[in-house]
Amino acid sequence: MTLKIAPTGEACGAVVRGVDLTQPLAKETVDEIRSAWLDHLVLVFPDQEMSDEDLERFTLYFGPFGDDPFIAPIDGHEHIIAVQRAADETAPIFAESWHTDWSFQESPPSGTCLFGITIPPSGGDTLFSNQYLALEHMPSELRSRLEGRKAVHSARNAYAPGGMYGEADKENGRSMTIIASSDAEATQTHDVIRTHSETGQETLFGAAGYITGFEDMTDDEGWALLTELYRWQTRQEFQYRHKWRENMLVMWDNRCLLHMATGGYPGHARLLHRTTIGAT
Repeated sequence: MTLKIAPTGEACGAVVRGVDLTQPLAKETVDEIRSAWLDHLVLVFPDQEMSDEDLERFTLYFGPFGDDPFIAPIDGHEHIIAVQRAADETAPIFAESWHTDWSFQESPPSGTCLFGITIPPSGGDTLFSNQYLALEHMPSELRSRLEGRKAVHSARNAYAPGGMYGEADKENGRSMTIIASSDAEATQTHDVIRTHSETGQETLFGAAGYITGFEDMTDDEGWALLTELYRWQTRQEFQYRHKWRENMLVMWDNRCLLHMATGGYPGHARLLHRTTIGAT
């Protein structure tokens, strides 16, 4: 089996053909996919009519399942969540802010796999931002204020009872089953600049989606720095805009990327199934 890997020509991402993900993969093929994943950060596999079992098998090639809190899994598959939106839904778009999946955990997932099942004819793109590049091109003055600093991550603004997806959100008729909890108030610290566990490259980690401040800084000081960091790390030149199709699998590296959902498909249903690859 020979993989055909075509870079997107944007700040990250590549399209992979020549592999059937509905079948078990040889170790050599998995190794080749992992190498491409580390090189391109986002891999796109079009034309894959995968079942939930296929999605689970593929995920486990790259690590254990991650722990997915606050969102109910689909029936019969405790490690798959449905990222869905009904055609007539009026709730705010889910995950429409830059973030790194579950960065508030002690050991956040190394990757995410997302499979397109029902895709609107337009809209619903996913944006990615390459944090290797953001750090590499960062002004030295900003970098000097981030060196050695730890960010405080928390899910409270999203999943606490008073958060965006908390009690008030239930009145919006959201089709996803989100389980708000006081557990979301917990905090976890991570280095803002850290070394990728597999590539050994330095990267920025996390964004204002889950970062609530910085250790040893006042709220006002922390907010000012967080805002400046956010504006830099989400600049257009660091981005790849992914357009979805049905039967398309996308996997990405949470250790060196930010991502966010977008809307633009009123009147159309959307359904994708997602797994996370646990920390390795």
